[in-house]
Amino acid sequence: MNRWTNATAGVLALGAMVCVSLGVLGGGRQPGGAGQSGRKLVVGFAQIGAESAWRTANTESIKSEAARRGIELRFSDAQQKQENQIRALRTFIAQGVDVIAFAPVVETGWEPVLREVKQAGIPVILTDRTVDVSDDSLFVTFIGADFVEEGRRAARWLAKATGGKALIAELQGTPGAAPAIDRKKGFEEALREHPEMRIVKSQSGDFTRAKGKEVMEAFLKSPEGRQITAVYAHNDDMALGAIQALDEAGRNPGKDVLIVSIDGVRGAFEAMIAGKLNCTVECNPLIGPLLFDTVEAVAAGKTVPRRIVTPEAVFEQAQAAEAIKARKY
Repeated sequence: MNRWTNATAGVLALGAMVCVSLGVLGGGRQPGGAGQSGRKLVVGFAQIGAESAWRTANTESIKSEAARRGIELRFSDAQQKQENQIRALRTFIAQGVDVIAFAPVVETGWEPVLREVKQAGIPVILTDRTVDVSDDSLFVTFIGADFVEEGRRAARWLAKATGGKALIAELQGTPGAAPAIDRKKGFEEALREHPEMRIVKSQSGDFTRAKGKEVMEAFLKSPEGRQITAVYAHNDDMALGAIQALDEAGRNPGKDVLIVSIDGVRGAFEAMIAGKLNCTVECNPLIGPLLFDTVEAVAAGKTVPRRIVTPEAVFEQAQAAEAIKARKY
């Protein structure tokens, strides 16, 4: 099992991390990065899609950082389909790129194609989401958030805000995706300490605003609809869709129904300033510099940490007006 979800402050200490080198990559290929031969480094990146404002910011950070460093980026948009990402990885193999990085749509189903990549001697870096494979050597490192802790943070905030009493509607992310699995796990784990907080409705909104609105509308029409006192959304876009549904149903988002979500995109801060969203747990998408620091290290044959956790914070309504001034996404 390769879900890197129990990261702690200790994990962040480089010296405590388990490291791997290019030598574990069975093909023995030494990428010809700028740090080795002086030629332009070629990186293949398979993105999930453009399902949210977070993903758009993530893509822009990666593209702009590659351009800034003079790295040739072969970019593929999977449009939220695993088969498209698998096809992209095989294309990168055929093109002989130096390093492959990708944000997997779901956790499972990657082992065959990753074995092909390993056979070609191309190192793989996972970003944002991890994979469930039997062989840890199929990828070099995972760069991303601690999704379980994000779920815990959302639950802790909600428990404090409600005095430990809430009937919760949960908008889950894409089924099978690491953030959806782990944000649910962390939230439910923290809820065990608060027996009067219960999830009464839970369904996937696929990480999109439109689907979040659609699912929330269905929740509100259900027998439990009038009882809902809080919404937990696995990302901000679904929360923004839920806010629309609540407004249209005559409920009062942010007051009658407290809303906590994850990502920390600008739209969430605007909603907090408007009094309609109560809290957002940050998941930093601006990983371009960190990703390409890692890419260049791997291409130069250096060891890198097996797990790199991105720094994050929690923002409430009272902080929104000031915090939005520094938001880059």
